[in-house]
Amino acid sequence: MQGKIAIVSGAAQGIGASIVEALSAQGVTVAALDVQVDALAALAQTSANIHAYPVDVRSSQAVRDVVAQIEAELGAIDILVNVAGVLRLGAVCDLSFDDWELTFSVNTHGVFYLSQAVAQRMKTRRAGNIVTVGSNAAAVPRMQMAAYAASKAASSHFTKCLGLELAEYGIRCNIVSPGSTDTAMQRQLWTSESDAQKVIDGALPSFRTGIPLRRIAATTDIVAPVLFLLSDAAKHITMHNLCVDGGATLGV
Repeated sequence: MQGKIAIVSGAAQGIGASIVEALSAQGVTVAALDVQVDALAALAQTSANIHAYPVDVRSSQAVRDVVAQIEAELGAIDILVNVAGVLRLGAVCDLSFDDWELTFSVNTHGVFYLSQAVAQRMKTRRAGNIVTVGSNAAAVPRMQMAAYAASKAASSHFTKCLGLELAEYGIRCNIVSPGSTDTAMQRQLWTSESDAQKVIDGALPSFRTGIPLRRIAATTDIVAPVLFLLSDAAKHITMHNLCVDGGATLGV
């Protein structure tokens, strides 16, 4: 992938930052998008291949503007990886409207805004590759996670529809759906280090299976499948959802 131009949203931390670093190491010029300005700037300092573009993906106009800026400054976009996401917990009957709307604004609307802005340009060039980082929660109901699970299900199915529409132009669109991964988002669910083991073991009262492979994923475990789907090794794969959760959803 050396010499290609990529956009990665949610780039300042966690899975997004690891994807940025991995692409940069392969010689890809990466436009790193996030609302966390300081963390984004620090990431950009680690490699000449990484360029910081602070943006809030909830704004359709801001997204269109930053995509135009990236193409003007870095060149034609070959790769898009949608990673930006938020998690707001709460039972459906108690969940605030603000939490519901924020979750969909980032996890679903942001994916649409960014994918559309980039895909319009890829379409005219008849080339490109899009990967959306979803979640295994999109396939299996989770207690206290209705907003997150629903938003990820929407963005995942949107990506498949996008892939169908863009296939004739040679553009592939796929999803990587992680399970529990050692990130700041995951750790916000924990009150102690022993909580990691609880995730691995599962919990019958909350109808949650454990992780058959007996470990929490590292961000690098998610990066490798993303890079595979972006590579020529996956050139005949599109509209696919690759679940990377250690077997937690039992292959659903």
